[in-house]
Amino acid sequence: QGYEGLVEGGDNIKQANWLSVSNIIQLGGTVIGSARCKAFTTRAGRLRAARNLVEHGITNLCVIGGDGSLTGADIFRSEWAGLLEELVRDGQISEEVAKKNCHLNIVGLVGSIDNDFCGTDMTIGTDSALHRIMEVVDAITTTAQSHQRTFVLEVMGRHCGYLALVSGLASGADWLFIPESPPEDGWEDLMCERLGE
Repeated sequence: QGYEGLVEGGDNIKQANWLSVSNIIQLGGTVIGSARCKAFTTRAGRLRAARNLVEHGITNLCVIGGDGSLTGADIFRSEWAGLLEELVRDGQISEEVAKKNCHLNIVGLVGSIDNDFCGTDMTIGTDSALHRIMEVVDAITTTAQSHQRTFVLEVMGRHCGYLALVSGLASGADWLFIPESPPEDGWEDLMCERLGE
């Protein structure tokens, strides 16, 4: 469950094997779960997370997420030595264990269906999101044609119009709104004229 699983520990931390990832490549979402974790935004929460990692002998962390997850990972990395010192001082771990786990390696991977991170060709989640959008568009198109109706489809992308733009191009949409190019005055008349054509 993301950082929440890291803070809570217990059964949330377990070793993955081949069976853990069998037959999931075609699925959306994540089988390991995801959660917003208020506790991890506090030092006390990160201290619990550090304790759980040390208990399991984990010194490599792969973080897949957006701005919050990657910012949290950077803070965790910068505090790591101090967190271990605090655990030693509180008698929760020994000096020897702290030395053995003195360095935390973190790899950050951008998980954002919006494809809104500079320097990547496509962020994790974008392709499956586009696939789902096109499945829905294909299903709606036949209904729209048979009923001679116009359908409005809203997709994710509060600040980034990538999903809207690419799915609009792929589906041959007649009109498109994206946050990067807000509509100009009189857009309603222009849109109605276009749809009338």
